[in-house]
Amino acid sequence: MNLAALFSGGKDSIFAIHRVQEMGHSIGCLVTILTSSPDSHLLHHPNISWTKLQAQAMNLPQIFLQSNSDDTEHELELLKHGLKKAKKEYGIEGIVHGGILSRFQKSKFETLSQDLNLKIISPIWKENEEKYMSELITTNFEFILSSVSCDGLDETWLGKKITKNNLESLVQKSKKHKFNLSFEGGEAETFVTNCPLFSNPIEITRYEKFWDGYRGRFEITEAVLKNNVR
Repeated sequence: MNLAALFSGGKDSIFAIHRVQEMGHSIGCLVTILTSSPDSHLLHHPNISWTKLQAQAMNLPQIFLQSNSDDTEHELELLKHGLKKAKKEYGIEGIVHGGILSRFQKSKFETLSQDLNLKIISPIWKENEEKYMSELITTNFEFILSSVSCDGLDETWLGKKITKNNLESLVQKSKKHKFNLSFEGGEAETFVTNCPLFSNPIEITRYEKFWDGYRGRFEITEAVLKNNVR
């Protein structure tokens, strides 16, 4: 089946693409919404503009739309517009959704899919958190934390690449501070810099960090595709 991926540039949306391709599906395009603020209940926010570089690394067309409101219904209408365009221009038959636990998000996307007569595939839904995070690393997904907003994760985690070596520390912190290890509750957000789907890795050459004492974000200001093609 030819699918459009709901694409945020984070680990879940890209791993979901990887998983559906393993299942035999193809990706016709990526659909990305730039939210108006970090307060969206539906969509990922940090570093969304840099998803264009990720799309380039995957050699996939991207439908990129900007929202002027963080109202959920407005965002859904904008997403609906993007999916209609994907259906017309790329002949998509369904969408791939990278959610793991958010029933609110999943139900909204299911309703939207039904309205557009599209199938929806959620290939990592209800994945075991620890097993999933380990699989990301063993599958050679390289990703950093682009925001943190929970007890247990301080400013030192901003921009940090999650590796086998620090995953155990993350596991212990999630148990101690009771946060979701896969960050499905908004405890953190991620940005993928390399994975098996990329022709070239992304090198972040300039960035800014913002920290208010409890939460913070890592904003990419310059990034390039490295020349060492696989």
